[in-house]
Amino acid sequence: MTAQNGLRLLPWVGPEGKPCYLSTDDAEGFMSRLADHIEAIQLGMACELLEQATPILDDETASGEELSLLAAQLAGALRDVLRVATSRGNRHTAGSDEGAESGL
Repeated sequence: MTAQNGLRLLPWVGPEGKPCYLSTDDAEGFMSRLADHIEAIQLGMACELLEQATPILDDETASGEELSLLAAQLAGALRDVLRVATSRGNRHTAGSDEGAESGL
């Protein structure tokens, strides 16, 4: 998940699980706002899942099936959070580069 010439990594994948990118200078455009909204939902869901995971992990009677399902859900949430972090890091780095070029 690397930056593609200043493109924004979107918080979803395309066909075959390939990353999707957005090319725009308008951070307030429809697609940018949609991506921001989806990122917020993904981060919120990851927080909720983490809160639900602790009691399951502390439960010595949790079945292998419950633990397997939890592991799959946590892996999916971690993948989403990593994509959000990568996207935001790329945008932060790109913003820093632009600021350096303009003398800011």
